[in-house]
Amino acid sequence: MAATGEAAKPRVVICGGGIIGAATAYYLARTGGPEVARRVMVVEREAPACAASGKAGGFLALDWNDSSPVGPLARLSYRLHPQLAAELREQLGRDVGYRTVHTWQVVGVEAVPAGAKGGRLRGSEALPDWVDGNVMGSSEMGDTDSTAQVHPALLTRALLDGAVAAGARLVTGCVQGLQLEAAGAEEQGRRVTGVVVDGEVLPADVAVVAMGPWSDAARAWLEGAAAPGAVPHITGQKYHSVVLRPEQPVTNHMLFTGFKYASGRTVEPEVYPRPDGTVYVCGEPQALPVPPSPAEVVVEGQLIDNIRRVAGSLASCLKEAPVEAQQACYLPCAPDSLPVIGPVPGVAGAFLATGHTCWGILNAPATGLVMAEMILEGKAKSVDVRPFAPARFVRGAAGAGARR
Repeated sequence: MAATGEAAKPRVVICGGGIIGAATAYYLARTGGPEVARRVMVVEREAPACAASGKAGGFLALDWNDSSPVGPLARLSYRLHPQLAAELREQLGRDVGYRTVHTWQVVGVEAVPAGAKGGRLRGSEALPDWVDGNVMGSSEMGDTDSTAQVHPALLTRALLDGAVAAGARLVTGCVQGLQLEAAGAEEQGRRVTGVVVDGEVLPADVAVVAMGPWSDAARAWLEGAAAPGAVPHITGQKYHSVVLRPEQPVTNHMLFTGFKYASGRTVEPEVYPRPDGTVYVCGEPQALPVPPSPAEVVVEGQLIDNIRRVAGSLASCLKEAPVEAQQACYLPCAPDSLPVIGPVPGVAGAFLATGHTCWGILNAPATGLVMAEMILEGKAKSVDVRPFAPARFVRGAAGAGARR
């Protein structure tokens, strides 16, 4: 794709308007210039950031993935986040809620054990005053050099707006499949020639499937064309969350909790204060089938109540805080719990970018950057993404299907 002229640039259709698709469109537009940007289209079924990209917490960590193959990707992406925040503020005047944070592990209980005092135990003095519940233990997990946060919905929408401002297009529609034809004489297999959206074919040389847990649809779209097993089964992990607005200010201390209800059940909700004064709290994971569309994700009131009970037990300012949002979303998971990033063997022009689990917001910038590199330059240059290639799932491939 090194030829000059707009006609030589690939026509790229990105399926999915979440943060992975948005970051891919942004970096294609930024690195490829106007000629590339005008040939990029993002197709979103509902609305940008309507699923996990708008309902996730936005916690970022520099080195928490160092023990897995995701480590280098995460480190690059962590460095890209403040750069993106500055760029989007300068270019669009948009605040994406980025800031560095303090991160703590907090052990709390709803009912104080017999013979123990309520409130915070000695040793928890470093916690901010607003964490005034029954804290049995605490320890620092990260500081402002190694942990940060962003508002996922604001970042996703700003990235898409940045791409559109550069010339890309955002289209509302349901992706129903890919149009494939026999590859040229110099290639084997099939190649992408279009993306089917609401019964119409959008011409394309490249199709990027970045639909979170709904990326699983690509298995049917590419069946018989891709190498056997190359398109993995993508599942979803469901989480509930609530956004509260306490009356008193809360500091930039993120809480990863271990909490025991009076009944004895233990849970691990996460509490993220945001720069806008709200507090995001999530938890209650469920392994459930992914519904047909984001609009059909069901919010269970009891699970929202459970999350609020934990938040109110740890911090009195959250107990009666008004609720600004109560929501649920599915996080995409591949069979080996690693991201799926790269070209689909057997189908020229078909790419997958999904399966990021709970680290999708963190790893979106680096994923978008390397996707742009692969599409425009033929290979990833900024970080090695070979561990995440769809080729690892091809039947008979070394290590295919292996878990971490």
